[in-house]
Amino acid sequence: METGFERYSCQIALPGFSETSQRLLQQAKVLVVGAGGLGCPAAQYLAAAGIGTLGIADHDNVSVSNLHRQVLFGPADVGRNKAEVAAERLRLQNPAITIVPYNQKIVHENVLQLVAEYDIVVDCTDNFATRYLLNDAAVLAGKPVVYGAIYQFEGQVAIWNVRNSNGYYTPNYRDLFPKVNESQIPNCTEGGVIPTLAGIIGCMQANEVIKYISQNGELLTGKVLIFDAQSMRSRIIKIGNITQTYITALPISIEQPVITVADLKQALAANSVELIDVRNADERELFDIGGRHIPLNELENNIDQLNTDIVKVFYCASGIRSAEAVRLFKLKYPEVKAFSLEGGLKAWRG
Repeated sequence: METGFERYSCQIALPGFSETSQRLLQQAKVLVVGAGGLGCPAAQYLAAAGIGTLGIADHDNVSVSNLHRQVLFGPADVGRNKAEVAAERLRLQNPAITIVPYNQKIVHENVLQLVAEYDIVVDCTDNFATRYLLNDAAVLAGKPVVYGAIYQFEGQVAIWNVRNSNGYYTPNYRDLFPKVNESQIPNCTEGGVIPTLAGIIGCMQANEVIKYISQNGELLTGKVLIFDAQSMRSRIIKIGNITQTYITALPISIEQPVITVADLKQALAANSVELIDVRNADERELFDIGGRHIPLNELENNIDQLNTDIVKVFYCASGIRSAEAVRLFKLKYPEVKAFSLEGGLKAWRG
């Protein structure tokens, strides 16, 4: 066996796999977006398998509530950037590969350039705005995307935008979800997630990447695998062989400015802002910091009732739903100042 391949001997010994397959992995460049519950196990197994260049993009910092499912991190990492900590751990795991951390948010201004530098993208994000942005950028660049999502006990996996032998591309995320009402779907912070599910789905994503690069096995193209961790049952939903969407540009960017807890407290003392709580009624009964209560799923129908003469600050549990509230508000009133409380009530309560 070729020198340097000893570490990969067990996978090279697989039927249909070979040293040529391993070289394909070593030559590949894979971008993992999101170093959270999905990104940690996906990146770990991609690094272990010998992916030549592994990019990890995440602008968020490690928090205590991440530790039950984000297995690259420990208590000493709280407050540090996830991409940078993940890169440190993975370099120790496999010093022979290149790990590139990106401590930056994926936005309109950088997504196309970033995606263009890699062969395949692994979508481990936790919000729909970034997911659609990644999907559209990958379609425009002609790059495949391995999709993963988890919520409570259920996970989903698919691979989008793979070029068929006939030159057409397989379905992408917009073929399955042309548009999602984010206000109806809580994230892991608000809805909960069993930690083992993150590991299962993240490993499935890594598996799709390895199959795609090594050209070995049947890909989840044109279909979505749905896994239930409670029953340990899975099913596959077929979408089709060819995409029916036509993406010619990135989605319209709506600025979603944030305000820190410290700045908000100063603004409240000066009586210069109006607070709007976009959580549900059960959450508000437990704790609130005042202001009007308009759940996010009711905001669009009540926007006209808001006073546009004063700065708005929307808040929720973690800052995700309030960011969506700012987007909806700015679509209607682009000139009115509106902010999302950064980190939500979790940050407010320290």
